[in-house]
Amino acid sequence: MSSVMTGFEHHRVPVAEDVSLNVAVGGSGPAVVLLHGFPQTHLMWRHVAAELAEEHTVICPDLRGYGASDRPAESGPHTYSNRTMAADVVALARALGHERFALAGHDRGALVGIRAGLDHPENVTHLAVLDVLPVPEMWEALQGVQGAVGFHLYLMAQPPGLAEAMIEAAPEVFFGYFLDLWANSPEAIPEPVRRTYLEACAGAVPSIVADYRASAGIDLEHDLADRAAGNRLSMPVTVLQQDWGAALGYDAAALWGRWAKDLRHDTVGCGHFMAEEDPALVVEELRALLGR
Repeated sequence: MSSVMTGFEHHRVPVAEDVSLNVAVGGSGPAVVLLHGFPQTHLMWRHVAAELAEEHTVICPDLRGYGASDRPAESGPHTYSNRTMAADVVALARALGHERFALAGHDRGALVGIRAGLDHPENVTHLAVLDVLPVPEMWEALQGVQGAVGFHLYLMAQPPGLAEAMIEAAPEVFFGYFLDLWANSPEAIPEPVRRTYLEACAGAVPSIVADYRASAGIDLEHDLADRAAGNRLSMPVTVLQQDWGAALGYDAAALWGRWAKDLRHDTVGCGHFMAEEDPALVVEELRALLGR
């Protein structure tokens, strides 16, 4: 199995000073941008993207710091903030000729998508969020021993140095742990794809840690400010999640209702990597969203 998406053209597109993104582009029609999660690359969308490309221009980048995109050194809290990465996405779509686009994100990519929807509502027409919580609610949900599920969030929130050294000592063990733990259907991530993910992450430890560090700092500040101001996502929003609410003790649909005016919230039966474990469901949900 190839580490590139069959039938898609692959480009490097400048989006900021000294930062270019690796991106796969296919299909034609209204644009849909698909943002990957951790510990993955744009390849996680291979099944969904092929279906959506029948009626859309599908744009699948590696986020800055991930995959084959540039990995600028962390020069401050903004280098890997969701706000910076959301601006990357808007610049990418514009460079490819799309001022307005729908956006779907999984995990880390979903956090970038939420920030893009809040910061750039004139550009984002629809938003899909796959298996993540907004940053403030994520930290608030991790209470007591149940919070152990998010141990990596606390590890990578530490000041530079410790987490990077620990992870770089055994990167395949670290990143492979999440690929194994979070998938209900391990066969959904075949060995060649798994190898692509592990190799990409092993070479990007400092930037991945910097992305997570931002979630405990500047991203939290930005989201708390929007929550306090009552700012909400104005475009149609679909949220697909595992039943984390039951596990961590919160009402997921009510939580999301505080962030989105036009919301569809659905609990799914597959594991965390739903675009690979149940791509037909994700395609169905995205098509329904795009029709709203």
